[in-house]
Amino acid sequence: MAEKVARRREVMVVLPGLMLAMMLAMLDNMIVGTAMPRIVGELGGLSHFTWVTVAYVLGTTVSTPIWGKIGDLFGRKTIFLVSIVIFMIGSALCGMAGSDLLGGVDGGMGELIAFRALQGLGAGGLMVNVMAIIGDLVPPRERGQYQGMMAGVMSLAMIAGPLVGGFITDHLNWRWAFYVNLPVGAIALALLVVKLHLPKVENKKVRIDWLGAILLSVGITALVLITTWGGNQYAWGSWQILSLVAVAVVSLGIFIPVEMRVAEPIMPLQLFKNRNFALISGIGFLLGFAMFGAINFLPLFQQTVQGATATNSGLLLLPMMGAAMVISLFVGQAITKTGKYKIYPVLGGVGMAVGMWLLSTMGVGTASWVTGVYIAVLGVGMGFLMQTTMLIAQNSVEQKDLGVSSSATTFFRSIGGSFGVSLFGAIFNNRFQEGLTGQFGAEAAEKIAKGGGRMDPATMTQMDPAMRHGLLESLSSAISGVFWWAILFAVLVPVLAAFIKEIPLRGGNEPAAEKVAVLD
Repeated sequence: MAEKVARRREVMVVLPGLMLAMMLAMLDNMIVGTAMPRIVGELGGLSHFTWVTVAYVLGTTVSTPIWGKIGDLFGRKTIFLVSIVIFMIGSALCGMAGSDLLGGVDGGMGELIAFRALQGLGAGGLMVNVMAIIGDLVPPRERGQYQGMMAGVMSLAMIAGPLVGGFITDHLNWRWAFYVNLPVGAIALALLVVKLHLPKVENKKVRIDWLGAILLSVGITALVLITTWGGNQYAWGSWQILSLVAVAVVSLGIFIPVEMRVAEPIMPLQLFKNRNFALISGIGFLLGFAMFGAINFLPLFQQTVQGATATNSGLLLLPMMGAAMVISLFVGQAITKTGKYKIYPVLGGVGMAVGMWLLSTMGVGTASWVTGVYIAVLGVGMGFLMQTTMLIAQNSVEQKDLGVSSSATTFFRSIGGSFGVSLFGAIFNNRFQEGLTGQFGAEAAEKIAKGGGRMDPATMTQMDPAMRHGLLESLSSAISGVFWWAILFAVLVPVLAAFIKEIPLRGGNEPAAEKVAVLD
């Protein structure tokens, strides 16, 4: 008992630093998503604005498995602190993008995209190491309460992010959407340097699967570029897209046999022999698709089409975030009491599909409160899914594979987000260009597009009414089209969830049932 109390005291001392690090990673995308219309208004590049999110998500995704491995090799504390420093450097550079310090507005969007990728590399280390450090400090039977605290921090970040982003955008310069990370990161860094004490790493040889990491990174990057450029910047049959297809096929084709041979693969493929793990990985991918798509395009619709301020846009996202948090907490308690979980991803998939359909019906005349109802429905669907995906993945494998299953689940959700933003961005750009052509003709549409994509909400209020109406019609049509496409992916979630086997939840170090570990 005394040992347990002492351990709890030790964890509670370091927990604020871990929570701040988790808050950094979660808050960033929420804040930046709300500030994006203002960023585009200053830096231009509407057709490239989704790349600001894609670069961050891609950097996070490709680095997550590598951070985990080098943490095992060199010690988790040092690697964690390095990831925080990289994240802070990336944040500072993002805030300076397009400023006089870096050469002015020309090329500012390109600078921002590059620095967001660097920021994403650091964020990958934040996410994976917070959960791994809790695993280092706390025995399996005691981890639930601390992971519950982290889930609360994530929910708080989902709610606070749009509000903070809106306040910064309305009352400060958008650059503070990035600079705000610096004092928070500095406090977390100081707390962890002084208070975090982890068991020493044994002097054993741990080989990092560098070849697998490189092949996976190349393949993922190629796939994201295909979804971003295909049918937009380049024709689907162009040599650029076909070359990327070849790169993706070759790199991922080589990746599979490499992972089957190495002693400690970046992505253990044998886990996918587990029926539930394979299904929940697909569901996590689709959940990431929907989450990033909704959060990325809703502020643009609310601020530009509905005329909301950035702060109000953050407030208008509260129905989605609040519904997701409440449902997630309810599901967690219900699963603990009953041990049943299969019904929740089914309900989540249905809710997500209905929410996407409702959002696809929005137009220029849609009232803000109606949008709030629609995104609340989407939030309900997300709430049923957010907690159960990780729970099912962890319950599908043996205790020794718990960390790998957790990181793989996070990986597929991030991959889904990266692909979702890229594909939705390509669909948005195509439909927006088509809408402009229909409203103003091909020549005028081309001139508007060449104007740099500066569609700041304040600037649009000063436009000629006919021009403004045509732009808003084109924009709302493009965004509603994005949600129409999202329905196709959302309806797959309940279909996959229907095939999940309800394996009894185990506790402590009980082994997973071998008879359910293989596809049948």
